[in-house]
Amino acid sequence: MCSESLVVCDVAEDLVEKLRKFRFRKETNNAAIIMKIDKDKQLVVLDEEHEGISPDELKDELPERQPRYPCYAYQHEDGRVSYPLCFIFSSPVGCKPEQQMMYAGSKNKLVQTAELTKVFEIRNTEDLTEEWLREKLGFFH
Repeated sequence: MCSESLVVCDVAEDLVEKLRKFRFRKETNNAAIIMKIDKDKQLVVLDEEHEGISPDELKDELPERQPRYPCYAYQHEDGRVSYPLCFIFSSPVGCKPEQQMMYAGSKNKLVQTAELTKVFEIRNTEDLTEEWLREKLGFFH
C-alpha cells in the first residue's frame, strides 16, 4: 500500500486568468500555452507560450522525459479554429513515478479550473502530430 497521499496541485491564479484569455482570444493562428508543475509550491504554472506553432513544433517543445500540460488552439485547414481548446496531457514513458503521479493527480483539477472539454493524453511526445490531432478532433464535429 502506498503511504504517500496523492498530491493534487492548485493552479496558479495568473495562469487561470491567462487560460481564460487564451480561450477567448480573437487570433486565428495556432497557439499554445505549455504548463508544468512547480513541485516546491505544488502549483501548476506557466512553462512557455507560443504563437503560430504547428503540432510538430509543439511536439519539439515538450520534454521527452517530463510530463507537461500543453493547451493548444488549433486552426483547421478550412480556417476553423478548435474551440474550446485542446488540452493534452503529455506524460512520457520514462518519467519519474512521483512526477507522473503528481501530474496525473492534478490533471482533473486543471481541466475543471480552466473549463477544458477536449482532453487528450499522449505517452510519447512523438505521437503528437497534426494527423493525430485531426483524428482526435474528428470526434467533435
